[in-house]
Amino acid sequence: MNEKSEILNEYVASFCGDLKERYAINYGAGQYNLKRGLRNADGTGVLVGFTKVGSVQGYMVEDGAPVPIPGKLYYRGYDVMDIVNAHAQDGTFGYEEVAYLLLMGKLPTHEQFRRFDTVLSHARILPDGFTEDMIIKAPSKNIMNKLARSVLALYSYDDNPDDTSIENLMRQSIELIGRFPIIVANAYAVKRHYFDGKSLYIHVPKEELSVSENFLRIVRKDKSYTREEALLLDIMLMLHAEHGGGNNSAFTCRVLSSSGTDTYSAIAGAVGSLKGPLHGGASKKVMDMFNDLKANVKDVNDDDEVAHYLGKILDGEVFDGAGKIYGLGHAVYTMSDPRAEALKKYAQKMAENTGKIDDFLLMETIERLGIPMIMDRKGITMPMCANVDMYSGLVYTMLGIPEDLLTPLFAIARIAGWCSHRIEEVLTGGRIIRPAYRSVAKKQVYVPMEKRK
Repeated sequence: MNEKSEILNEYVASFCGDLKERYAINYGAGQYNLKRGLRNADGTGVLVGFTKVGSVQGYMVEDGAPVPIPGKLYYRGYDVMDIVNAHAQDGTFGYEEVAYLLLMGKLPTHEQFRRFDTVLSHARILPDGFTEDMIIKAPSKNIMNKLARSVLALYSYDDNPDDTSIENLMRQSIELIGRFPIIVANAYAVKRHYFDGKSLYIHVPKEELSVSENFLRIVRKDKSYTREEALLLDIMLMLHAEHGGGNNSAFTCRVLSSSGTDTYSAIAGAVGSLKGPLHGGASKKVMDMFNDLKANVKDVNDDDEVAHYLGKILDGEVFDGAGKIYGLGHAVYTMSDPRAEALKKYAQKMAENTGKIDDFLLMETIERLGIPMIMDRKGITMPMCANVDMYSGLVYTMLGIPEDLLTPLFAIARIAGWCSHRIEEVLTGGRIIRPAYRSVAKKQVYVPMEKRK
């Protein structure tokens, strides 16, 4: 730390003692019918728009009250599990088809898919000098931050960055879907080199490979992977590609898009949103919590010991002090998260094949014990379930994917959904999104400096 940084830190520390108190807002939500998190009092979301892109269904409303149902996720009206199961049964890669469906609004014919896949493959090649100038020369400890910076930098490499015509938006979207995995893989290689002291290796993607195959190939030192690994990663990408317009990152993208800004600014904002531990960063938080519990519970097969430690997590006494059991609960899903159910099935199968069954059983124990504990402490009566983050990190870990890449992989999948929501907002929104904030600051009388105490 240099002298100027020390001076700044000392200055900030000198007045931050009571800063939280001056920022505190002590007005109850009910006083002004405030809807924290854009949630209604009954837990349902505040309706702010319409979308054809995706639909998340976790409850029905009967007589004005939410009624829990098994969770469903739809892409353009298609049940995502029907898409996943069809590709799993055929042993084929499906993320590219999902990306086409989300962007175009319909399933492709063979010829339409062939053309799309060819164009998407060409789009994987980054602009000349991009990796050297934008990734290698400014390494980042966090891949999500580097991804956001790289997305913003792509503006400078675009000959027509501000045009919001449907043709230009679609061209930019396809390029971003193709480039995201390459940027992430290269950013990770650079991070390993500069911050972890590892050798630097940059691999070039192959056009004939799928998104998941290419990612595994370029992120691994020896470029080796099995078809089974690539197919499982492909399923992960399909399940994470879209989750309705109300999720934080998609909504961020739509808010930014409503202002008329460029594609790169809107998508970079979505990346920043997804990084948060309460959103896309939750999968890494789950694994950090899981490893912390394993390190501090003597007998992980003893339910009482595990429950005791989970109670300490909820009390904020251990782990990160946030008082949260990550991976449990969801804003929309009640009885079940279809993505979590699918991943749990694949996680168990993979755990059995890789000798990690003990880890799977412990994760299952955390789910089984944690849900009733949270419901009891918070007085929740609506059913509660594990969410997609509960088992996604475990699957990635069993695939040998480092924790640094858990949230970036989420972004690689979700870019298809973000771009679709951006196009929809630009074409159908028409107004800038501007919710209201009521000021609760007391009126003050200005006092000249020489008279202040």
